[in-house]
Amino acid sequence: MQLSKEQINRYSRQIILSEIGGEGQKKLLDLKVLVVGSGGLGSSCLTYISAAGVGNIGIIDFDKVGLENLQRQIIHSESYVGKSKVGSAKNRIGQINSDVRVTTYNTKLTPENALDIIQKYDIIADCTDNIPSRYLINDTCFILKKPFVHAAAIQFYGQIMTILPGKSACYRCLLPDPPPEDSLQSCEDAGVIGTVVGVTGVLQANEIIKYILNAGSLLSGKLLIIDLLNSCFEEISIDKNPECKLCGNNPIITDLTNNREFYCRR
Repeated sequence: MQLSKEQINRYSRQIILSEIGGEGQKKLLDLKVLVVGSGGLGSSCLTYISAAGVGNIGIIDFDKVGLENLQRQIIHSESYVGKSKVGSAKNRIGQINSDVRVTTYNTKLTPENALDIIQKYDIIADCTDNIPSRYLINDTCFILKKPFVHAAAIQFYGQIMTILPGKSACYRCLLPDPPPEDSLQSCEDAGVIGTVVGVTGVLQANEIIKYILNAGSLLSGKLLIIDLLNSCFEEISIDKNPECKLCGNNPIITDLTNNREFYCRR
């Protein structure tokens, strides 16, 4: 594959980076990334990976654009209120970069479709907003040995962690069991500032780019805590848990039939 003159011009500011160069740009153009969720985190992540020239992007989301989304979900616009988020995101990516091939899945990620969808991609971005989906992505990626970048955000706070199955701690090492359902707060209940999903989603995009380029240090085995209210970033080491139900020494979760009822909750 040779870069065209237009591509060399478009990506010139990153091609001149020693960590990227022409060969790195070709890797990005060949990369297949699945973004699960095209809300606040997904909006930011999708915008920057498409601008950087990630050539193949899958987007899965079953929701429609609401007016209340636009305060933080910057990939969407007023003209798409009431329409599918995946269609809105695909349209915007096409306006940003016509190099990018976008595949949309206007559905919910479930134990029935997760393996089939995720196996088609090189790396996954977990941009979801609920605990069941995070466990499902974690377990599916571990079974398929697919790396993924987990992120979450609420109020002024965010977190991000890159998970390399079999090599670094997984999401179940971080959170072995789901918290009581009545203790969980959503952005609808607790609120969220748009800038925190923006910063966290950009960091997800950066982790994806670093992974494919094998550049720098990934947030694997590390959880980055973001506090934008006080402008603080804290990195916490997360070790693999030998007792982990999924990746530990004696795993009891070996397929997606476990916790099926839990996976399927909203």
